[in-house]
Amino acid sequence: MEEYLKQLNESQREAVVYTDGPSLVVAGAGSGKTRVLTYKIAYLLRQGLPPQSILALTFTNKAAREMKERIASLTDERTARRLWMGTFHSIFSRILRSEAERIGYPSNFTIYDATDSKSLLRSILKEMQLDDKVYRPGMVQSRISNAKNALITYKAYEQNKELVQHDIDSKVPLLREIYKRYQNRCQQAGAMDFDDLLLQTNILFRDHPDVLEKYRSFFQFVLVDEYQDTNFAQHLIVQRLCEVHRRICVVGDDAQSIYSFRGANIDNILQFKNQYPGCRIFKLERNYRSTQNIVNAANSLIHKNTKQIQKTVYSEKEEGSKVAICSSYSDYEEGYAVAGKINDMRMRNYDYADFAILYRTNAQSRILEEALRKRGIPYKIYGGLSFYQRKEVKDVISYLRLIVNPHDEEAFKRVLNYPARGIGDTTLNKLIVAATDHNVSLWTVLNDPLGYALPVNNGTAKKLSDFRELISGFIERNVKLSAEEIAAAVVKESGIVSVLFQDRSVEGISKQENLQELLKGIAEFCEIRREEGAERVSLADFLSEVSLLTDQDNDKEEQANKVTMMTVHAAKGLEFRNVFVVGLEEDLFPSAMSKDNPRAVEEERRLFYVAITRAEENCVLTYAKSRYRNGQSAMCSPSRFLRDIDTKYIYASADVATDGSFAGTRRSSAFSFPFRQPKAMEEDAYVSPVAQAVGRQARLTRMEAASSSPSSVSTSDLSGLYVGAKVRHDRFGEGEVTAIEGEGGNAKATVSFAHFGQKQLLLKFARLTIIE
Repeated sequence: MEEYLKQLNESQREAVVYTDGPSLVVAGAGSGKTRVLTYKIAYLLRQGLPPQSILALTFTNKAAREMKERIASLTDERTARRLWMGTFHSIFSRILRSEAERIGYPSNFTIYDATDSKSLLRSILKEMQLDDKVYRPGMVQSRISNAKNALITYKAYEQNKELVQHDIDSKVPLLREIYKRYQNRCQQAGAMDFDDLLLQTNILFRDHPDVLEKYRSFFQFVLVDEYQDTNFAQHLIVQRLCEVHRRICVVGDDAQSIYSFRGANIDNILQFKNQYPGCRIFKLERNYRSTQNIVNAANSLIHKNTKQIQKTVYSEKEEGSKVAICSSYSDYEEGYAVAGKINDMRMRNYDYADFAILYRTNAQSRILEEALRKRGIPYKIYGGLSFYQRKEVKDVISYLRLIVNPHDEEAFKRVLNYPARGIGDTTLNKLIVAATDHNVSLWTVLNDPLGYALPVNNGTAKKLSDFRELISGFIERNVKLSAEEIAAAVVKESGIVSVLFQDRSVEGISKQENLQELLKGIAEFCEIRREEGAERVSLADFLSEVSLLTDQDNDKEEQANKVTMMTVHAAKGLEFRNVFVVGLEEDLFPSAMSKDNPRAVEEERRLFYVAITRAEENCVLTYAKSRYRNGQSAMCSPSRFLRDIDTKYIYASADVATDGSFAGTRRSSAFSFPFRQPKAMEEDAYVSPVAQAVGRQARLTRMEAASSSPSSVSTSDLSGLYVGAKVRHDRFGEGEVTAIEGEGGNAKATVSFAHFGQKQLLLKFARLTIIE
């Protein structure tokens, strides 16, 4: 046996040496699939196959690069370079360069990226005089992309009655005409977008059998990585290349198919054995990454799915800590509890880089970022921007900055034409020239365009006047309103909310969630300040806080030792010693959009499986009993997925098991989780009423109503509150009263909370509940 094959376990070795026909390698999480692919290519080369006759398709350039480097170490660098190894798009663009003239393109065609594509679509919409609020460029781009990945050309689109009717029902009947113009313009420009690289390769092979035969003969063996992520176009190209010689090996894990929103079709891997009769299936079931408890917990979860290739992943590492399930009173406490746990574990010889926090949506990162900053924990957002750096958030913040300081030039330029109000770059440049010539601010020029001889026509002057009146109105109201009230008015009256909430794409919904999360953050900031005794919380106060937060985001110094924060989708393929999966609640994880679709729920379960299997040593699952969503705080139910995990592999804090749903093993001397559970997560939980509205009046009304409750502390009934009393707070959780001072409406209590330290709270606003 070759020396390098001895480095493989038996299952891996069998998958590597089988080359007589089609094979499917089902590679469980952490089972070494990259090693199998790499060694299989090396084995084919040792068997005498020329490197240029091997086609290996991956989904990322990083994966292709790493595999080439490994193959070079097993063979030599020159051999590795001659392999046809790369992403689907890079390999097919290489083929299209050689054959482009057969399908009416020049060989030096340009490849448009997403930005180029969207810019062209904007131009077409403008030429067609279409309202970009109805025909949103992002939505149009997504619909055209989906059509191409389904191999639907614009001609086929026009003739498809179902698609045409769907566009009519969706109030975008001219979508087929936009697609036609877009494709014609691309061809006129000698350009293909990323989706064309798949569509045009399929057209090339379909319409030119001689070309297809040429590449069938050329590629004597085809390997595909992450086959569960292939879409219809990719699947069909691979099928055409291999349907004669049938020398194909695909590697993937149906349990990690999580990209249907990008067009990935799990049926490609589930039906592979039917597509290729006589196919050999190899299962890589040993997990080299995680401890036994983590692997067993993940297995018990994924076995609840009905559409899957049966396998039983196992680990030969130590038994390890049980998967911990912890609850919090609110999403606010959840963030601070996670930060506290990370601090605790740091004392046990872990680096910050050993931790990852995974969430379902990007909007969840705000509270977590705040909590980590407050504890001085360095972090990085992987595959996304820090919350306050996201466009939709910065747009609103810019409005708020302009209200506080109308001479803020950067904020002015950012919002002058957002949402679109017909004030273009030409007008902005005229404002800048006038301001520069007279050494004044843009706002000053805007308030006296005639005095500064601003060269604009009457129509533009009216648009500028409307914008000035909008901002002036906000400035005037800002004197009387709280930060949360003025922010709510801005997002509504500026038109931002109507623009964002028209977009129902995945990207659009993410932006809506971020907008709601920003409003929540402002409301929380105001509420905390009121509890601390501030009579009115101004916008300037909030912006001062935000500027301190964003200063760290702008720090260019690289620091490798940071906690990683990312969505679960972005975490696929990565691993960390300790993983926190947060927000495990119904309508969040699983997503509300999936709950009426069994197939979608199964994908959400696979996504949760991916999250758990990122952990090597410790996995903590958290949920909040109340979360701010859709403009208000609402009670939450724990995710159904938590009940899918076998309780043998769970440590559940006592409050988690109040309904018997997650009655996991309680703490004992044998429990090996490597840090102390915070007090607020160990004791019996109680969920007190939470705010149902963001508006100040609604909050004050609720506070007054709460004061009449016998268990609530109010200015009229202080007899029940005493130093040493155990109390509960909606946001901060449980604490102990350490001091009481003042009388009547000025009465204050100092409370020591588990995760937040000492807080001095004005009792008429604090909504404390005495628990003992």
